[in-house]
Amino acid sequence: MLPVKKTSKCRTRTRRSHHAVKPVNYSICKNCNNAKLPHAVCGSCGYVNPNLKLDLGKES
Repeated sequence: MLPVKKTSKCRTRTRRSHHAVKPVNYSICKNCNNAKLPHAVCGSCGYVNPNLKLDLGKES
């Protein structure tokens, strides 16, 4: 079965308007001032919160 009427470009693009990729929200590490994801361990220094710091193993 074929559609009765053609779907316009405006209607198609309006329907897909929420499909856009949203930018990643980075936060600043309080320990080393590098960018990191919020609520995650800092990749450069291993800082999580004032009471916890993880030891990051160096890859060889």
